[in-house]
Amino acid sequence: MCGICGEIKFDGTDPDLGAVARMMGALKRRGPDHEGAHADGPVAFGHRRLAIIDLSEGSDQPMVDSELKLCLVFNGTIYNYRELRSELIGLGYRFFSSGDTEVILKAYHAWGERCVERMNGMFAFVVWDAHNRELLLARDRLGIKPLYYTAYRSRFRFASNTQALLAAGGVDTAGDPVALHFQLTLHGVVPAPHTILRGLRKLAPATTLRITADGRQHERRYWELRAVRPPVERSEAEWIALTRAALTRAVERQYGAADTPVGVLLSGGLDSSLLVGLLDAAGAKDIPTFSIGFEESGGERADEFEYSDAVASRFRTHHHRYLLTNDELLTALPDTIGAMAEPMVSQDVAAFYLLAERVARDVKVVLSGQGADEAFAGYYWYPRMQAESGSDLERFRTHYFDRSHADFGAVVAPAYLGADYSSAFIGARLAEPGAQLFLDRVLRLDVTTLLVDDPLKRVDNLTMAWGLEARVPLLDHELVELAAQMPPEFKLQNGGKFPLKAVARGLIPDVVIDRPKGYFPMPALTSLRGGFLAFMRDILDSAACRKRGLFDRVYVESLLAAPEARFTPIGGAPLRHLAFLELWLQINVDRAAS
Repeated sequence: MCGICGEIKFDGTDPDLGAVARMMGALKRRGPDHEGAHADGPVAFGHRRLAIIDLSEGSDQPMVDSELKLCLVFNGTIYNYRELRSELIGLGYRFFSSGDTEVILKAYHAWGERCVERMNGMFAFVVWDAHNRELLLARDRLGIKPLYYTAYRSRFRFASNTQALLAAGGVDTAGDPVALHFQLTLHGVVPAPHTILRGLRKLAPATTLRITADGRQHERRYWELRAVRPPVERSEAEWIALTRAALTRAVERQYGAADTPVGVLLSGGLDSSLLVGLLDAAGAKDIPTFSIGFEESGGERADEFEYSDAVASRFRTHHHRYLLTNDELLTALPDTIGAMAEPMVSQDVAAFYLLAERVARDVKVVLSGQGADEAFAGYYWYPRMQAESGSDLERFRTHYFDRSHADFGAVVAPAYLGADYSSAFIGARLAEPGAQLFLDRVLRLDVTTLLVDDPLKRVDNLTMAWGLEARVPLLDHELVELAAQMPPEFKLQNGGKFPLKAVARGLIPDVVIDRPKGYFPMPALTSLRGGFLAFMRDILDSAACRKRGLFDRVYVESLLAAPEARFTPIGGAPLRHLAFLELWLQINVDRAAS
């Protein structure tokens, strides 16, 4: 819903208001409706608002409560804000606005940093407590909303994206070797606190960070996902009933927390179609729905309109179809990559970007189906991992890593060689307690870590670039907790996501439920031919790329000579991975330095 930024100084000097202004400028697309700033002693906050709940000036930010001596900047939505508001009124608090922003202020005053444990929502917020002279940063349980920062001896800055921090200046833009290993091994996923740049960090999901006025920091993880069976065994029918109830509650809560119309990104797959069906069952009418497709390439179909049309027709939605040309897709790639807070490599990034551009002309809020595959075991590699032998790491790595550590050494320049950081990280996460079986551990890793820095980051960055807020009901934390308790074999039935398919049966068209799982069809970009190949060749052959010296030139030349000869275990294209990373650095780092 917004873009937030700010600075706290530890050396007794005033915050740099010019740097805050530059950060606000870089956040303008995230919040086109209002701009505000506030300074108090060592702290300065900036905010760009996308007005969704309480459209009045009363919910503009930064929000200051002079009586409580608190100031807040907040990005996201608290879906249970009405219930929390009622509870706080019962405790004697008086409100001057009707939105969720002020609820956070009062909740913090009432319950301190543990207020986050009462919130159902997606959020990144920062509170300045002038009485205690402390700053509190907080991020939602599943990392749906981003929060980046830079830390120096004399100051600490934060923002909703890296572009804002780069615009403020003073960032160490040297490459982070650990992050680079993650980037090229986990198809663009770089887990917190790392980013591809050494001087930029990000707050981990489900984490609060308290910073005192003299620079002391204390980080706390306030939520963990447990993937163990409940003490009382449940039948299949009971699991399905619980799934239906939790999902219905999540969809209704997220659809209803808005004072503007809410649409649905309708891909034609099970997940987004189920959202529409549940909204219809709850009484929603004339729901705005949106689908996108592209022209064919090499005889491969590039849209799923037959499925999305069936759902739109069944529920009489106010449906919008967008069919885009490959030229439009190619033209949009630089802007798409420029809008990313971190380099991402999925072949559907431009699709999200172009779809968001068009959807934002009609609504400010959409529901999207991300998260179902990770929470309910929908990807094809899960049963393949299950069938493997060996350690947890070996079973996972065989079907997920883009390349081995030895192969990584052939991709990058010698200066970036180091330990096998990705294996060490994944092995440690899989070994953490609180998950019963191998697939429990894999799904927990996917939901709490890998999902955060690929699909969720993609959805936030590429929708908010157009002032569009995307909500993800299938990642309601209560629903995710329920899914984590289920036996993996139950979720894997019928090709995966069995509980969702069972809920959907009789609600949405069978053709959508029984279709093979698909991925967003982008054959022109997947095939790496024609203009798309020339685009990537220009990037990797550029003077900037050669000067940077990030990649081994022999490896780059081998990819360009045979672009379709190498693919990762889950179908990624190494050539696209390298080209997107290099272009991101050229757009977001080189230009900021010039």
